[in-house]
Amino acid sequence: MSTSEQWQTVCRREALAEHQAIEFTVNETPGFILAHKGHISAFVNRCPHLGIGLNWMPGRFLDVDRCFIQCATHGALFTIDRGQCIAGPCQGEALTPLETREQDGELLVRVPA
Repeated sequence: MSTSEQWQTVCRREALAEHQAIEFTVNETPGFILAHKGHISAFVNRCPHLGIGLNWMPGRFLDVDRCFIQCATHGALFTIDRGQCIAGPCQGEALTPLETREQDGELLVRVPA
């Protein structure tokens, strides 16, 4: 498989508003992409503590102040830029980041095989 075949389109750039997340599945891997302060981040939707999805509702990943990604099960907080856990039972661990890029107005992610 070539490198270009590994990139998967998730959504149009204009579909992703600030502080919003869009869920997706690529190669059976659940993930989410979000926009925060003009930066795009994507992660595997799996808490490093329990291995379960982070969101409490579809597309809802951020804490009430929209400053951190929050695990709905046990409240762990993760930085939006790197996915580092800064509070909770998985402190010191991190979410699995996914590479992102924008091409022709579309947001793409690359999920490791």
